[in-house]
Amino acid sequence: MTKVNAVLIAVLMTCALLLVTSQHRARKAFIELERAQSMARKHEVEWNQLQLEQTQLAKHSRIDAVARRDLKMQPVTPERTLYVNAPAGAPSASNAVPGQAAPQPPAAASVHPPVAVVREVR
Repeated sequence: MTKVNAVLIAVLMTCALLLVTSQHRARKAFIELERAQSMARKHEVEWNQLQLEQTQLAKHSRIDAVARRDLKMQPVTPERTLYVNAPAGAPSASNAVPGQAAPQPPAAASVHPPVAVVREVR
């Protein structure tokens, strides 16, 4: 009987140690899970802030202000615009139908550029 009791006590102690070990591992895993979820929330907030910042930086008014202030750009005025007209009979870009290729001039005819707007670059 003593032998059986000793074996049962050894099995009981082993089970108790395994239970404590498994609970400890479960607690460590839970703590790690909480940390990961906290980091995920932190990254999500940072991602939302970056998206908001990108939206603010991409506004047309800001782009216009930066172009004028930092790049010293100026709007094009009619006085600084040069209009070039194609010779009579030459095909122009205004005759093109949207969604279709521009008509090609005959090979024997001389090719003239279409009407273009040339802006002064400074």
